Amino acid sequence: MISSEGLTQTEAIRPYAASLNILRNAGLRPTRQRLSLAKLLFHGDEPRHVTAEQLHEEAMMDGVKVSLATVYNTLHQFTDAGLLTELVVDSERTYFDTNTDSHHHFYNQDTGVLYDIPGDDLVVSCLPTPPNGAEVKAVHVMIIIED
Repeated sequence: MISSEGLTQTEAIRPYAASLNILRNAGLRPTRQRLSLAKLLFHGDEPRHVTAEQLHEEAMMDGVKVSLATVYNTLHQFTDAGLLTELVVDSERTYFDTNTDSHHHFYNQDTGVLYDIPGDDLVVSCLPTPPNGAEVKAVHVMIIIED
């Protein structure tokens, strides 16, 4: 049943139920901080690209008392558990992507916004041979754009 706010009855009664399931399915212990940050990250149907600083600000505005260091640690734990993909844009900016399917990105260097490019929309026709003993695990293309 959907409530007037667009939430299911279970979500209205237990607002952390979805986050609890996500964490348990990933094999992570559902601490207060993890539940709160998972709720912020995975609350909608649309993929999100967030920096630790952005998520920390969202958490503070939501009344979650959590340090920036804890946000960083939690994002890395979520990444290690396969819930997020880490995207290093440059030496000063790292994003965490809730869409873990194979895809690529446009990065607007003027606005700092990332846009998904479906994996099938880009064809990489020739890859260099990896070093001895290594194999290609994935290919991620980031196309830098500006306004």
